[in-house]
Parts: sequence; C-alpha cells; structure tokens
Amino acid sequence: MIYDVIVVGSGFSAISVTCNLIEQLPASAMVAVVGDDPGFGRGTAYRTELYLHRLNVPAGRMSLKPHRPDDFVDWLKNRGRRLQSGDFASRSDYGLYVRDTLAQLLRRRDGRCRVDFIRAKAAGCVERYNSTLAFHLGNGDEIAGRNVVLCLGVGNANLPVDPTGVPLPMRSRIVENPWRLSWLRRVASSDTVCILGSGLTMIDQVLALRAHGHRGRIDVLSRRGLAPLGHARKPPSPLPIDVASLPGTISGILKSLREKSRLVDDWRGVMDGLRPVTQALWQRLSDMERARFLRHALPWWNIHRHRVAPDVFDRFAKLVSEGTVRFHAGFLKSLGAEKGRLLAGYRVRATHDFAGIRTDWLVNCTGMERAGISHSPLLKEMSRFQLIAADPLGLGIQVDANSEVVAPSGISPARLFAVGALTAGQFWEITAVPDIRVQAKAVVEEIIAQGAAPEA
Repeated sequence: MIYDVIVVGSGFSAISVTCNLIEQLPASAMVAVVGDDPGFGRGTAYRTELYLHRLNVPAGRMSLKPHRPDDFVDWLKNRGRRLQSGDFASRSDYGLYVRDTLAQLLRRRDGRCRVDFIRAKAAGCVERYNSTLAFHLGNGDEIAGRNVVLCLGVGNANLPVDPTGVPLPMRSRIVENPWRLSWLRRVASSDTVCILGSGLTMIDQVLALRAHGHRGRIDVLSRRGLAPLGHARKPPSPLPIDVASLPGTISGILKSLREKSRLVDDWRGVMDGLRPVTQALWQRLSDMERARFLRHALPWWNIHRHRVAPDVFDRFAKLVSEGTVRFHAGFLKSLGAEKGRLLAGYRVRATHDFAGIRTDWLVNCTGMERAGISHSPLLKEMSRFQLIAADPLGLGIQVDANSEVVAPSGISPARLFAVGALTAGQFWEITAVPDIRVQAKAVVEEIIAQGAAPEA
C-alpha cells in the first residue's frame, strides 16, 4: 500500500508528528506509523511509574500543542493533580497525557485522515516508482510512502568497558539498562551500589533505590564528577540575549556569559535566556567550534542547562551531604571481581593514579547513546543507498533548516524528513518536548505546503 506519509518510530517524536498530521491533513490522506514499541509514544522517559521521577521542565512548558500552552496543565487539573504551570509533574503523568491526547484525536470521526499503526520494525528500504520510498517490515510486509518522517530515537549507551572480566555468576549484578526497574527488587537494603555516570539518569536511579528501601552506600563514578544542578523555587526572569552580539568562539561565548551572570541575581536567568536562542547560536558556530564545545564544554552545559526539580534536588543533595552518595572523578578502565564483589578500576582524573571501587552492584547510567547511523540497521541501509549521510560530528544525520534530509546522491524517491535526536547536528537542542513539538509541527506544515498531501 502507498501512504501519503509514513512515520518511522514509536517514541515522543513520532507521536508528536502523528498528532500534527491528524490535525492538519485532509480526510483523504493516509498515514502509516511504523514501530515495534508496545508503549507507543511514551518511550523510556515517560514509561516509568515511580512518582519521584519528575519532568525537568515545568508543566506550563510541556503542552503537546504549541498553540495551546496550557493543555498539559489543564489535563492535570482535570484529573485532580494539584499542580501549577511552574510545578514539575511526574513523568508517568506526562506519558498518560501524551497517550490521551493521541487517543482523543483518533476518536474524531469528522474529517480525520486515516491512520494505520503497524506494530513492526522497518527492517530495510528500497526505491519504488511514483516518487515513493518502500520499507520492508519485520513482519514480512512492505509499505511505501510519498513522504517519510524518521523519528528514530536512541537507546541506553553501552558500558564503557567490556564486562567479560567479570565471572558469569556475577554479571547479573551489572545493570546495563537501569530503566528495566525490576533490578531494584534484587538489591538488599545494605548492598553497596556503584553508578557509572552522574547525569539526570543517575539522580533518578538514586531516588528509585531509596524508594525501594535501599540504605547502603552509593558511589558515583564519572569523568568529571559533576552532577545536575536544581531549578530555583522562584525562577528568575530570563535575561534577553542577542545572539548576533556574542563572539563566534566557545571561549568567547563562555567569557560573555560569565560576564552576564555577574549582572544578575541568579545565573539561571542567563541560562533561561539562552533557551529560545540556543539553536540559532549553535548554527552560527563553525564545525571546529562545535567540536570544541562537545570536547570541553558539554558537561558544564548539561549540569547548568538540564536542571532538576527543586524538591528532587534537595532530596539528592541531602544524600550527598550525609555521605550516602559519594562522587569519584575518573575514567573507567576495567571491570572485574574480588572476594565475591565487583571491582571497577578507574584512572583518577587529572592524574596517572589508578583506584578501584568495590561494590555489590554496578549500574550503567552513562546516559543515552548519541544519535547516529550505526545503531540502526535501517539507517545503515539508507546510508548505503545514499539516501542519508551522517552528521560530521556524529550528531545524527544531515538535515537542512526545514528538517529535510540532505541526500548525498542529491536525489530521493520520496521527501524525507527527520525529527528529534537525529537532527541534533543541525539544531543541537532538539531532544526536549518544547523543541520537538515545534519541529514536528513545522515538518507537517512543510509537507502540506509542498502539496504532497491529497486535496480534501
């Protein structure tokens, strides 16, 4: 079957694009959504049921609909959640909101386009006649589309070192994907835990451990030993920032931002002022400066830009001050075992010294893998056909300012777009809901503007 639009993926980006297609396409249009994740639209982040796992963006900025900014807040109020627009809702509630929003659109019978949800993985692709791109599905079927939107997210990053040095009976105590929360039930209250990585996922897992009755020591090992900072309880007003007035180098930008932070009562005002202009700032940087940012400034950007809810931060800071959570800065070099416990060997940062952490459990919280071609058989095949090309810095695939894929061959049998993490090379900040929802709406408008959708 030939569809007007095929959406490939099953995470938040896919659901955001699908909602916009339903709202904007005529009744005569046909859409296929292809993905094999049973929790369609919720993804890893919004599937968790633990109440302590909060959004790190206030509820007032999490509407799925850019034209209705209070939509999520209204949804919360209608379900008895006593939260205001500046509060931080649970991720579970947000996942339910996303699901309900899609379900409400699908219940429409007046002029809604046809939407087929196909529970299968897009395993390969091939050019077809009539300006379409066809996909071979894991269930043996084949579909083709005149427009294709790639909404492929990323998975949990692999362990930094090979765990084969750990005896087989003990490998069950290495948690490679912490979002499979069943591992928490196996942790004894007095067990020691070593967490690799010190970002948002680490804080989530520390609080999940405490909620499940764990009271043992937690060691956190990361390259720089930095942890996310907290949102202010009374957020400062964002400081307007003129991108054109900023220098063109990372060092110059950093100097300018430090100067601005001295002029305000709270540095968060500077970071929040950067939020609406981050993509424009990124696009002004040369490839060399972007690479410098990724090598040297990214960890500091992450802890200041991607902050946690105030009460979550307070809970975590208390555990640190009590000594329950201890930080180590260094580079993991080996995994082994000693006297019935796991042994994580690491080189201490800024030295040639080596140290080891002996622990009962090792949890991989190094974050999500960077979007790219290598993690997806489909993308590798599309690259082989010269339909897509990798971003030079490994930040997804090459797209233009309209999120349309730049084909190395210069030709594509169908119009091909990407939304979300795959477009980080062009937009950088494109993994959070406020950014993705705008991008998704713009992509659908671009598809319609080119007359690709049939007339009503």
